[in-house]
Amino acid sequence: MQYTTTYQSPLGELLLAADEIGLTGIWFDGGKYFADGLDTEHEKGKLPVLETTKSWLDIYFAGREPDFTPALHMIGSPFRLRVWKHLSEIPYGETVSYGEIAKKIAGEMGIERMSAQAVGGAVGHNPVSIIVPCHRVIGADGSLTGYAGGLDKKVRLLTLEGVL
Repeated sequence: MQYTTTYQSPLGELLLAADEIGLTGIWFDGGKYFADGLDTEHEKGKLPVLETTKSWLDIYFAGREPDFTPALHMIGSPFRLRVWKHLSEIPYGETVSYGEIAKKIAGEMGIERMSAQAVGGAVGHNPVSIIVPCHRVIGADGSLTGYAGGLDKKVRLLTLEGVL
């Protein structure tokens, strides 16, 4: 069973979802994949991980790097899980390109190349935005490309982290 709550961020309302294992989603209200992966049968509720996530978000939106990560329960295909693992490793205040992630994954898989577009598709479907920092992924030329929560939010998140 998944449980949900909302969080009022400086960038708009966020929907948080979790189960007994960990956080399963954070979505910006009105985002491209809003509540994608949320069980149709879920309840509003107070799980400890939801309260921990709110504390994490409070620290983050105050302009500081949180020194903990709420328990996560990422649900997706093996490829998406691999991409999301790489997103989790992008340091606060830094960016990487879709191509850089693709190159790392290709190396792990023992293949010559991996499509940056395939990586982009997985990045776009990251259900735990902000904490799993898909906003830190940029185009090869340094351009700020898509963000399911909206490009304006990507700019504000990167500005908050001192990237822009």
